[in-house]
Amino acid sequence: MKQEELKNLKKEIKQKIKNLQFEIEQLEESTAPVAPENSIGRISRMDAINNKSVIEASLRNRKKKLSRLQLALSKVDQPGFGLCSNCKKPINPKRLVLMPESSKCIRCA
Repeated sequence: MKQEELKNLKKEIKQKIKNLQFEIEQLEESTAPVAPENSIGRISRMDAINNKSVIEASLRNRKKKLSRLQLALSKVDQPGFGLCSNCKKPINPKRLVLMPESSKCIRCA
């Protein structure tokens, strides 16, 4: 990759990390336990517990993506960045912009 492309990619990764950190904060606030002393109906309580489970799954996925993006950011300046881990051919720069954490080209993925 060219230096300008790497510079833009680093900027894009940093922005994605910032957005994910904000989303994670919001989701963490939404995962508060459902208090049994609230006088909501049984069905509403079950619905709240179900929604909490969905939000927790989303939170886990976002945290995984955040760690992969942070790893990608740490590797951007290394010589092998942007090369497929299988075939060692360059990964399409457009793929890296959309998914900077990808370590494989489209064919190998």
